[in-house]
Amino acid sequence: MQYLRLQRGMTLVEMLVTIALMTILVTMIFSAVYYFYSYNAYALAQTTEVDNARRSLTRLTRDLREMTYAEDGSFPIVIKNDHLLGFYSDIDYDNSVEYVEYELSSTTFYKRMYNATGSPPTYNPTPDEEIIISEYVQNNLEATSTFSYFDSGGNQLFASDLLTDVRYIRVQIIVNVNPIQAPGEFLLRTSIAPRNLKDNL
Repeated sequence: MQYLRLQRGMTLVEMLVTIALMTILVTMIFSAVYYFYSYNAYALAQTTEVDNARRSLTRLTRDLREMTYAEDGSFPIVIKNDHLLGFYSDIDYDNSVEYVEYELSSTTFYKRMYNATGSPPTYNPTPDEEIIISEYVQNNLEATSTFSYFDSGGNQLFASDLLTDVRYIRVQIIVNVNPIQAPGEFLLRTSIAPRNLKDNL
């Protein structure tokens, strides 16, 4: 005598439970992949921006070190504010002194260059070149000055102090592509004693 074997399939409830479990599993995998790529994209953007800012600070250091008197004999430093520094320097080594400004405006850090023209030399009112150093500088958000100035005794100078007292300049920028996401801000700092501001010249 032969016994009939009944082949039993999945019930509707079992099928719904299986589909629900598969959906949860696929959602978790896609979420992990999305988080991985979005985090890596942020980390890459932050690394790139910090590297750009580091190279720009190296150029700024060189420009400040070569600070000199203007073509018309004006003192090397023109403006000294917390977020704006204007000075004369031969930054392109063409034996002509340029007027240079470094300014942090909101979160964007600019470098502007003005060439001297004519005889007697005058400086253009609009920049001949403007470069964005970084668009993600958070100094204003962190209430931190970009430029700090010191006299020959190491005492910090303020806006009311004379330009001619400056002997030492400290520059610091806080770079962060996204302030609300880890790993967070990166502080870059440089210090310069301009050669042509020394007292023993």
